[in-house]
Amino acid sequence: MAKTKDMSEGSIVWQIIWFSLPLMFGNIFQMLYNTVDVIVVGNFVGKEALAAVGSTTTIVNMFVFFFNGFSVGAGVLISHHFGAKDEKNLHLAIETTMGLTFLLCVIFTAVGILAVRPMLEFMATPEDVFADASTYLKIYLAGITGLLIYNIGSGILRAVGDTIRPLMFLILTSVLNIILDLVFVIVFRMGIAGVAYATILSQMVSAVLTLLLLTRTKEIYRFIWKDLRIDPSVTIKVFGVGLPAGIQSVITAFSNTFVQSYVNRFGSDVMAGWSCYNKLDQFIMLPMQSMAMAATTFVSQNIGAGRRERANRGTGITILMSIAVTALISMILFLFAPQANGLFTKDSSVILYGVLFLRTNVFFLLFNCVNHVLAGALRGRGDSKGPMVIMILSFVVLRQIYLFVFTRFILNTPQVVGLGYPVGWVACCIIEVTYWFVKHRRA
Repeated sequence: MAKTKDMSEGSIVWQIIWFSLPLMFGNIFQMLYNTVDVIVVGNFVGKEALAAVGSTTTIVNMFVFFFNGFSVGAGVLISHHFGAKDEKNLHLAIETTMGLTFLLCVIFTAVGILAVRPMLEFMATPEDVFADASTYLKIYLAGITGLLIYNIGSGILRAVGDTIRPLMFLILTSVLNIILDLVFVIVFRMGIAGVAYATILSQMVSAVLTLLLLTRTKEIYRFIWKDLRIDPSVTIKVFGVGLPAGIQSVITAFSNTFVQSYVNRFGSDVMAGWSCYNKLDQFIMLPMQSMAMAATTFVSQNIGAGRRERANRGTGITILMSIAVTALISMILFLFAPQANGLFTKDSSVILYGVLFLRTNVFFLLFNCVNHVLAGALRGRGDSKGPMVIMILSFVVLRQIYLFVFTRFILNTPQVVGLGYPVGWVACCIIEVTYWFVKHRRA
């Protein structure tokens, strides 16, 4: 069975399904890292620790999302060369990508650790949560290298159509993370530090496995240590696509720290409920995110092969598939919202707020299906600036205007604050669809 996949031939529907399914399962297991942390601390440490882990998500995401933007740029370039059968430039792109990754690992670790206290203070983190949040973040960011190396390695594999082996690595290390969480917290009573150590150790294992695969494979995408370099022309191309995506993701994540600060003002019960909702929200978004990644590779390979009409058809089909799957998951979680939130905590007040946030927002995520898949397709065409501007306008500017106006002059409740997410999603959908038809539909 071929480990790479040429997506410029064959059934579009099956290409998207067989490419995105391993991505979705992989994203589920990657999400399990933090979700298991939340479940363990919520059930075995306390609601303050639960609130602490949940409140750190937006800070972690600022670093991870920027790097993922870089990964998108590298993946578009690599899949483009793969689709064009350009082996020489494929190798150059891979060696440069790895060189830049090692450099970014050092920078992110140093900056991340230094930023912990200022960011927690900026989000108005309550005193009863601050110490736990600081401990978790410092340990997590000190070990972020494992996550970054795995993410770029799996991004290289996805760019050439291999989504199976990154999934296998994630399943293995996710199971390891669960075991270490329970051992460190229940047996050794390490508290919130235990779940942080469990996470970074598991992520480091996935990084080592991915590097071993890339260096020992006989396929054309093999990474050769002695050829490691940072080529200026490749760097410009990678960041030409990746930097706008990264900036957009970082600014959006930073904007979410404002949302978190609004939530924090209601106290630890609402914070913990918001944390539970966010974990479920991330679960619902997995299919659309996976299909968006599939759309990026599909479009990039087909553009590289000169098949633009096929790239357009694939974009439309992927959007419809994403909406159908997300609608089904949303309905199930809407009906079983109390039980879903009950996985994270037994505190009735926390569950009440988690259900409130989930049932208010869940069906608005159908708009986000369009946002993610269309943005992925645009990046696959090399257009990363358009989605960046649109998402910053929608997810940052309009969302913050809404929160400021409503909470100060109309009504300040947890539900009103939670609606800040859908306001951005709907606005983004309207603007992005318009942009697509005006600029790219016939291109």
